[in-house]
Amino acid sequence: MAKKQAAKKTAKVIPTGLTAQAGLASKIKPLADRIVIKEDSASAEKQTLSGIIIPAGADSDKGGKRGEVVAIGPGRTEDGKLIAPAVKAGDTVIFQWGDKVRIGEDDYYIVRESEILAIVK
Repeated sequence: MAKKQAAKKTAKVIPTGLTAQAGLASKIKPLADRIVIKEDSASAEKQTLSGIIIPAGADSDKGGKRGEVVAIGPGRTEDGKLIAPAVKAGDTVIFQWGDKVRIGEDDYYIVRESEILAIVK
């Protein structure tokens, strides 16, 4: 019985802000209400066979991008209270703006929670 309790105490706990992608978790942890998003390849710009680049959203969307949340910060502080973000790792979201960063071989966007327009269900 004591061994089982000891095993429970040594279990690894993943703190808020880290992601299911273990490689990314060791490389970046967003602060405050910042969220790291990996853009869907389907919503990125495309290139035709003849070499013409068609920007993302050229046909219908108004600048919104779609992607998967891979890491979240702890949240923002209002009146001394921490308010956790409404999104979680794994959510598919539509967002705008954001700083594009390269981590390893992948590109990600770091955005504030207020730049997320919707969670896609």
